[in-house]
Amino acid sequence: MSNSSNDFFKTQVLGHPAGLFVLFFTEMWERFSFYGMRALLVLFLVSSFGIGGWDWPRENALALYGTYIAMLYLTPIIGGYLADRFLGNRRAVILGAIIMTFGHASMAIESNPIFLYLGLLLLIIGTGFFKPNMISFLSILYKDFPEKKDGAFTIFYMGVNAGAFLGIMLCGYLGEVLGWSWGFGLAGIFMLLGLFQFVLAQKIFGDAGTTPNIINKTIEADNHVIIEDKSNPFTLVDKILVIIVAVFGLIWVINDPLQKVQKFNMLSIGGEDYSGHTIIITLCLFLFLLGSRIVRYSKITRDKMIAVVIFAFFIIFFWASFEQAGGSMSIFAKDYTNRILSGNSALIFNIVDVIITVVPIGIITYVLFLLLKQTFKQYIYSSLILGFSFILIWGLITFKVYNNFNTYSYEINYPTYQVSSVGDGGEETTKTIVVTASTPIPENAIVGQQTTIIRSTNNFILNDKISIIDIDKKGENFKYIPNEKAENIPTKISATIVKKRENEIQIPATWFLILNSLFIISLAPLFSKWWESKYNPNPAYKYAIGLFFLAIGFSFLAYGASGIMQGAKTAAVSMVWLIFAYLFHTMGELCVSPVGLSYVSKLVPPRMIAFMFGVWYLALAIGNKTSGKMGGMIDEITTKYDISTFFLIFTIVPIIIGIIALLLNPVLKKLMHGVK
Repeated sequence: MSNSSNDFFKTQVLGHPAGLFVLFFTEMWERFSFYGMRALLVLFLVSSFGIGGWDWPRENALALYGTYIAMLYLTPIIGGYLADRFLGNRRAVILGAIIMTFGHASMAIESNPIFLYLGLLLLIIGTGFFKPNMISFLSILYKDFPEKKDGAFTIFYMGVNAGAFLGIMLCGYLGEVLGWSWGFGLAGIFMLLGLFQFVLAQKIFGDAGTTPNIINKTIEADNHVIIEDKSNPFTLVDKILVIIVAVFGLIWVINDPLQKVQKFNMLSIGGEDYSGHTIIITLCLFLFLLGSRIVRYSKITRDKMIAVVIFAFFIIFFWASFEQAGGSMSIFAKDYTNRILSGNSALIFNIVDVIITVVPIGIITYVLFLLLKQTFKQYIYSSLILGFSFILIWGLITFKVYNNFNTYSYEINYPTYQVSSVGDGGEETTKTIVVTASTPIPENAIVGQQTTIIRSTNNFILNDKISIIDIDKKGENFKYIPNEKAENIPTKISATIVKKRENEIQIPATWFLILNSLFIISLAPLFSKWWESKYNPNPAYKYAIGLFFLAIGFSFLAYGASGIMQGAKTAAVSMVWLIFAYLFHTMGELCVSPVGLSYVSKLVPPRMIAFMFGVWYLALAIGNKTSGKMGGMIDEITTKYDISTFFLIFTIVPIIIGIIALLLNPVLKKLMHGVK
């Protein structure tokens, strides 16, 4: 790619090509959609019918979540291959964005299971085309400028996290406050705007990525001489193994939620479950396929591919722990964290929330302003759509800030009854049951009242009669329901306003998910400076440091949860433990994720770049599905031991893998043949 063939390097923004920021904002809106939907999915599935949820058990919700995330990282192998051979990166990105837009639109009709499952399927397919090809497209644009590649990936990764920050904050907020369809629908709107913005700015990229990738069989030797690489076509055995691994791997991934939710096991033979046997055999076949192909490459290519595989091994364990953020850590935030603040604490939080909301968006808006100064005249329609997107963002932020400062807390009374029973050992127990509109009250029951706190933007007065719902059916977490909606809810509870509590708020459970993106936006420049300094560690050390940071984060959760009793389903520990966990997890991610993407692009031959990014995402898929499987054990481990033990497991495993990474450093340096 030469400078004369496109406009990519002709205009500069903050020292980088303006075209990089077109990709920055395209990826930002796609990540806005993905993380916005991800923030809501598990909470929506486990929330009660009365507030529009599906009332699923945690294990079922985390099984579906794990399968969805795993599939998102499996389909990029197919999308990368099709782009390399037939579509070209740019067409694949556009096709993926279109499919994902329809997926988000389907998700907005969340009350119908068919539309939610269809939406998840379309998002999985669309991501397969979009995700690997956006990154490989960036690699192609910088193929003649390798010295600029690390900086480009850092900027690009900040776009990823800017989108995640906005998506989690706004989709999560609308979903929890206004309704799930608002959150799911908002994700689709910005996916569509991102698609239009990218399509209408195509000329800035010239001809790059418009055709299938040219098969380039040259590689760079250790003495920096370009030599012809040995070809390695797929044999008949290779193709058969690919089909077997793909089919049985897919069956296993889909079977997990199918078995839990629908009680149907595709891998049950004669009443015995062969799920474990299936995945072990499939993984062994995949490792054999990968190994047999790698040994057939030339020595330099073979060594570099082995290095990528070792990095992928580290990635599996990193993401198996890190992705607890969308699963068990969301449940910990919802059920085990004290999210109620009052008095000065509430006021301080609202002010801090405004600052961490407005300042990052202000910085990104300034970047947009600089981009529009360079590109508005040449790409007017793309610029107008991008500007309109930010007008929407600022409008939503204004609504969120206003709503936060105008939400009131009320002390209410609601009816209950108590029933006593005698156990087998003669001990007497008393159980308190909430009285709903459909609850029959036994003759021997003792009728009474309980007091709780709700939050609402309505301005109620003393003795107002309202309807509430028990969100988790535990008699501990209630939500106000408007009268017109309450008429159709058989589990509504009649309540009476007792007192208005001034300046008290409840932090949404999804709010904690924005911390990861906020910390990345704040810390990425510092880590970038670290990588550019003389203290820049070797790749293996970066992975080890990242894994150690991850372990430290989980150690805060394990310590913070140490006072929670065995088997407890709810608690109210300090939110500071979650904040520290996200801080250290973010530092770990900065050591692993953008660095990994950069090394794959440097180590893999150009002719296999999109496909190998697909294989890289396969490692992420395994890690994410493992995350879902392990996260789904939260209730089992909490019941048998306690929730502190659950998080302690995620503390110990990364430490062990980090030590292995340190020990493999000399081997990796040799395998990388001078790539830094």
